[in-house]
Amino acid sequence: MTRAQFLSALIDILVINVGFAFSYYVRYELELLVPVDDQFSAPYSAYLSMQAAFTLLCLFFLWMDGAYAERRGGSVFTDLYRIINAVSTVGVIMFAAVFLLLPTVYSRGLIVWAIFLAVMGLWLARIGQRVVRAQLRRSGVGVSRVLVVGAGDIGRTVMRTVVAEPSLGYQIVGFLDDDPTKLEIGRFKSLGSLEQAERALGSERIDEVIITLPWMYQRKILAVVRACEARGVRARVIPDLFQLSLNRLDVEEVGGLPLIGIKEPSLSQPGRIAKRALDIIAALAILAVSAPVTLLTALLVRFDSPGPILFSQTRVGERGKTFTVFKFRSMRVGAEAEQEQLRERNEATGPLFKIRDDPRQTRFGRLLRRMSIDELPQFLNVLRGEMSVVGPRPGLPSEVAKYQPWHRQRLEVKPGITGLWQVSGRSDLTFDEMCLLDIYYIENWSLALDVQIMLRTIPRVLFGSGAY
Repeated sequence: MTRAQFLSALIDILVINVGFAFSYYVRYELELLVPVDDQFSAPYSAYLSMQAAFTLLCLFFLWMDGAYAERRGGSVFTDLYRIINAVSTVGVIMFAAVFLLLPTVYSRGLIVWAIFLAVMGLWLARIGQRVVRAQLRRSGVGVSRVLVVGAGDIGRTVMRTVVAEPSLGYQIVGFLDDDPTKLEIGRFKSLGSLEQAERALGSERIDEVIITLPWMYQRKILAVVRACEARGVRARVIPDLFQLSLNRLDVEEVGGLPLIGIKEPSLSQPGRIAKRALDIIAALAILAVSAPVTLLTALLVRFDSPGPILFSQTRVGERGKTFTVFKFRSMRVGAEAEQEQLRERNEATGPLFKIRDDPRQTRFGRLLRRMSIDELPQFLNVLRGEMSVVGPRPGLPSEVAKYQPWHRQRLEVKPGITGLWQVSGRSDLTFDEMCLLDIYYIENWSLALDVQIMLRTIPRVLFGSGAY
């Protein structure tokens, strides 16, 4: 048992016993729901043996249901299912014992309260542990160092999941791939070809290897697995399943037989309708609330420097369709023509062009960019149906022309004013990392994710984090 598992068990023991003690108080002191007859009353000391049995049985069945197994990911509702399954089993045993073995002085109602409080207490404890564990992993504590073998579609799926969900506690030290042109993908560096797996395992501290190669590479997969076994490193294989994206697989079990089907895309037609409704509501609300700021900004832009108030630019949207995006002008007139002269100062990667202290910005424009106020007119693009509130960053035609094939996956949905790229680093991200996050968003879209990103954007905008 690891230290984390031992600590989790100790917390469960505390929660179960506190819940049982409170159950006695609720039943005999508060007398909720059913009053207590004095002839059926019992002191708390009479329940100590039952409390001990209840605790031990709960721990046993929680362990049997895998509640103490080390897992990364999963939902809080999976935890709740395991807890209900374990505690309800204990409840059945305790009821049987009270009816068959113990005198009637022992309260059945107390057991009901003990079951309810144990379930709620254990679930809240699991949620708290998840929050603490996620924060520690974001700080680099308890992180597993991972080597990805294969930088194809499935390999990039692993990478974008790691970028989008730092709470999983994975740190990719690099990847191996036989394609010599794949030197880096975002922050992830190539450590050589597949034949150099043993050298990579020896030169880097690696806790786990994730193999994402197609099944046609069976010999190379086995060679990597043997190299991992020789070094005592855990190796796991993600099957490519005919190059299908893993999130689109729907696995069911019928009589012990696994049935694999294809899920509908995350952004199905009903999903698009719901997302569009959320966009319209959010855009109208923000435009209404920000009307005074918008008016003041328009006046300040007009008097700060000569030129129009709004800046319009052609961008590439869904399915490669171009549209005109609107922003408050934050640079002097003719700034686009000066870009080539500043090419050597470019701080962005890939086809992007960004300069932290861009000399083309106006005095008021620096504040506009820092606070993202320059993007308020883009909510008009949202109302026109050309953009969404949440989505991939809209690219310039010159940028899209330089996309690699896998980059173009981000064009499958409408571009957004904010997105995972903004709440995960904004301008501090590399272009590849931005694409990984955009594709992760597309593959895992839900209304809840959109709302979460909107809420996470607010502090980013207020504090100007990563914006320039």
